[in-house]
Amino acid sequence: MSREYVLHDGKRGSALAVRVTPRASRNEIAGVLNDGTIKVHLSGEVTEDKLNAELVAFIAEVLGVPRTRVDVVAGEAGRDKLLSILDMDVATAHQRIVAYMD
Repeated sequence: MSREYVLHDGKRGSALAVRVTPRASRNEIAGVLNDGTIKVHLSGEVTEDKLNAELVAFIAEVLGVPRTRVDVVAGEAGRDKLLSILDMDVATAHQRIVAYMD
């Protein structure tokens, strides 16, 4: 007996691994770890909802995309998070992050 599968086109984009440090003096990208994780310092509250919202707003600003294109897809309650960036490839995201850090 064979199963039938229905496949759908997914949205295209990239994923960013981020390590967040809350209660910093200002919002900034503090660097990139050896494994490619982006270190982000945020000046916001420690509550996860507010921190996640601030992270999404900050990364959207850095990448020059609307907030609706950025989403926390894993690690909502921790310091290590995975962000989805819709309609932007990894190379472009990396380029914009490096340009922001310069």
